[in-house]
Amino acid sequence: MDQEHLTQMIKATYPSLSPGQKKAAEFLIEHPDEAVLLTAFQLGRKVGISETTVIRLAYALGFSGYSQMQDLVRKDWLSGKQRVLGEGNPSSMNTDKSQHLFAKVIDKEKKILQQLLGQINENEIWKAVDALIQADKIYIGGFGSSYAAGYWLYYTLKQLRENVFLSSPNGFLPEDICDLTENSTVLIFSFPRYRRETLKLATYARDQGSSTIAITDRQFSPIGQVATVTLTTDEHMDSGHHSIASVISLLELIIAGFQEREHENITKRQKKLEVLYANQELFLE
Repeated sequence: MDQEHLTQMIKATYPSLSPGQKKAAEFLIEHPDEAVLLTAFQLGRKVGISETTVIRLAYALGFSGYSQMQDLVRKDWLSGKQRVLGEGNPSSMNTDKSQHLFAKVIDKEKKILQQLLGQINENEIWKAVDALIQADKIYIGGFGSSYAAGYWLYYTLKQLRENVFLSSPNGFLPEDICDLTENSTVLIFSFPRYRRETLKLATYARDQGSSTIAITDRQFSPIGQVATVTLTTDEHMDSGHHSIASVISLLELIIAGFQEREHENITKRQKKLEVLYANQELFLE
């Protein structure tokens, strides 16, 4: 029985578990490194339930007792640690390429994010943040595969401010951009092979006097050349593919800056939203 199997067992029985048992089960999955060191009593105290509830969880999952459940958590956690150590050894990675495929992908993403850390220009990020704060209207252009990142930014910004709009994956409508002014901000994603719509949108926004923010792979990409602010992700990285992780990480920096400077307005807006969410019973938790 491995950790993945344990997770599946918990999922299969989760609806029938008591609230206290659910707390213990979630702790086992999310913090196995701590769980392997705790007695049933200590685990119960950690999550705010009784020792009996922890033991009952073990029975509910088919174990003979807490010790058996903890033994398996301990073995799986140790084997996981050994796998991680093995992945860091180049000779080990060459032993079985298919076995370490996912580790290679993660290692590549780590290098891309490290590159991003070294190349970010804080002044340019703050310029982008200020442009988003001061805009009367924000229009986000994300076409093709970039739409996923565009939607993430759109949904996040909608929690923070008003008048945020998003293109479709296939392009933009003239009706959506005809009201752009010198007080508006347009943020556009553009990566190889550089869709024509991105340059058309950037050029139109520039002609209207709008601030334009480019999220792209290099400073002098087609859109980077016309944007007011150009922010790059995995520039100069020979990764063979474009990393959405680096894009989201860059957007996280922008959102963090936005939240830092607009804390009071964001708090007011989110209080209003929470009332609406409650009235609509939108969330389960």
